Amino acid sequence: MLGGDHFWRDRVNAVAANHPSQGLIHRSDRGSQYCSSEYQKLLKQFGMKASMSRRGNRYDNAPMESFWGTLKNELDYHYRTGEEVIKVIADYIEVFHNRQRPQARLSYLSPVAYPRRYYAEQTVA
Repeated sequence: MLGGDHFWRDRVNAVAANHPSQGLIHRSDRGSQYCSSEYQKLLKQFGMKASMSRRGNRYDNAPMESFWGTLKNELDYHYRTGEEVIKVIADYIEVFHNRQRPQARLSYLSPVAYPRRYYAEQTVA
């Protein structure tokens, strides 16, 4: 299985936790795990549409590269085990980055706070 069991489990868990709407666009690079028929079937099962970077276009993946650069700068990444790395990165993303870290492109709100404010403003309008 491409990507290992944790790769698939993490994606299924993310869908189960977030309940995305049908038609969600799943953005990825052209990695073999994302191009695999198994992964494409999984996207179809969840009602998602695949959107891959264009071959040879270095700017397609710039937002994710920026995120990983930020993560590497903000974390002390001297860990003993793979499990420790997974826990630290998961905590960074789920607890700090998504819920607390202000993002300039989101009016200095966190990724969780930004849509909350957007939908609150929609219900008031």
